Amino acid sequence: MNILKLIPKKIEENYEKNIVSSGMKISLEKYILKVVFISLIIAAVVSVGFTFLKISPILSFLVAFFILQLIFYFRISLLASTRIKKMEDVFPDFIQLMSSNLRAGITVDRAFLSSARPELAPLDEEIQKTGAEIVTGKDIIFAFRNMADRINSEKIKKTISLIMSGLKAGGNISTLLETTASNMREKEFLEKRVASNVLMYVIFIFIAIAFGAPLLFGLSSILVEIIIKLTSQLPSAQATSMNLPFALSSISISPSFIIYFSLLFLVVTDVISSMVIGLVNKGDEKYGLRYIFPLILLSIGIFFAVRIFLYKFLVESFAIIT
Repeated sequence: MNILKLIPKKIEENYEKNIVSSGMKISLEKYILKVVFISLIIAAVVSVGFTFLKISPILSFLVAFFILQLIFYFRISLLASTRIKKMEDVFPDFIQLMSSNLRAGITVDRAFLSSARPELAPLDEEIQKTGAEIVTGKDIIFAFRNMADRINSEKIKKTISLIMSGLKAGGNISTLLETTASNMREKEFLEKRVASNVLMYVIFIFIAIAFGAPLLFGLSSILVEIIIKLTSQLPSAQATSMNLPFALSSISISPSFIIYFSLLFLVVTDVISSMVIGLVNKGDEKYGLRYIFPLILLSIGIFFAVRIFLYKFLVESFAIIT
C-alpha cells in the first residue's frame, strides 16, 4: 500500500519541496513512513500514560498523533527555511566570486564551478550539482533553472533569472553580477535595520504573553475560587431578610473548569503569538514556531507560580479560603 495516497496532494507537494530544500538525502515515501512510525509509537505511549489520568486512550492517541504530525511537518518546513536563509546570505559572495572569475577571462561554466567554495556551504552543494549537470552536457540556462527550483528561494530565483537574461542577451555578465551582488548586500542591510526597528514590538509581545497573560489568568482564577467559596457559604434567604435589591446565590462553575480554561487559552495564545513574533521579526510565521514550546512552558509555569503564591498569601493573611 502506497502511504502517499492517503496524504492530500497539496501537503505531499509541500513535503517534497521542503525535503529537497532542506538537503535531506531521503525519498518522500521513506520520510513519511518514518514520521508515521515514530508518531504511532509516541502517541501509543502518551495514550497509555493518559489512561492513568482517567482520560480516554483513543482520544489521547488521536490528539497526540495529530499534534506529532503537525510538529514533524513544521519541523521539515523550518529546516528548509533555515537552509534557504543560509544560502540567501552567502549568495552575494558567490556571484561576486563568479564575477571575479569572469573578469579573469574564464568561461561562464568554469567561472561557475570555480566559485564553489566550502565557506559558502550549503550553497556549494547546489553549485556542484548544477556544475555536474553542465559538465554532462545540459544547457547552462536549463541547469540554472533547475538550481533555482531546488533552492526554492524567491530572492535567488530572481537573481538567477536576471543572470539567465544577461546570458541570453550576451551582455557584460561580470558587471551585471557585481552590481547584483552589491544590490543584494544593500537589501540585506536594510532588512537588518528593519528587524532592529521592530525589536521593541517583539519584546512587547513576548512580555505580554509570557508574563502578563499568565499573571492575570492566575489572579483571576484565584478570585473566582474566592467568590465561589464565599457564595457557597451564604444562606439562601439572606438577600430577602436584608432587603437587598439583588440576590447572592452559589456559583455552579467549578474551580477546575477555570484552571483548564485558563491553560487552554494560554496555550492557544502562545501558539498565535509565536507565529506573530516570527512574522514581525523575520517576515515569515514559520520562524516563530521555535518559540512555541518555550513560551508555553514559561507561561504555564508563571500561571501556577502566581496561583500558589496568591493562594498561600490569602490563606495565611486573610483566612478567606478554607
